[in-house]
Amino acid sequence: MTEPFTPNQSRELEPVHADEEEHHDLGWADRLVLFLRVMAALSLLKGLYHWSLVIGVGAPADGGFESYPTPYQVGTVYFAVIDLVAAVGLWLAAPWGAVVWLTAVISMVAVEMIFPQVYGGRLWIVGVEAVLLSCYLWLALQSAREQPA
Repeated sequence: MTEPFTPNQSRELEPVHADEEEHHDLGWADRLVLFLRVMAALSLLKGLYHWSLVIGVGAPADGGFESYPTPYQVGTVYFAVIDLVAAVGLWLAAPWGAVVWLTAVISMVAVEMIFPQVYGGRLWIVGVEAVLLSCYLWLALQSAREQPA
């Protein structure tokens, strides 16, 4: 059976404060996940942009996607696929998502710097990708330091 109620038991219970707000400070892991979600949205937009070029929406040439040189076609299809795969992985905060995103970032930098004839060698894209990569690495390191050993 149960023990009888004693007056001391009521003093042990703490009151419930339903109207008090819980102050939750974002940790580095939370900031990293937020960054990954933002990168997922950007990767989704990039992937959809590349697919729009493949299907002819917003394409600069009048002859359609088939009229572009083969390196341009290959690069566009590659980024159309890898950016969407990276977007899914980043949104899930899966380790493979970050790997695919890093592959896409490094590939875009390589295409812009080493093969400027494909997309025109836009250095501002290289700069943006470098800043995003630096932000990711910094957040990942801070998140790793925060984790208990």
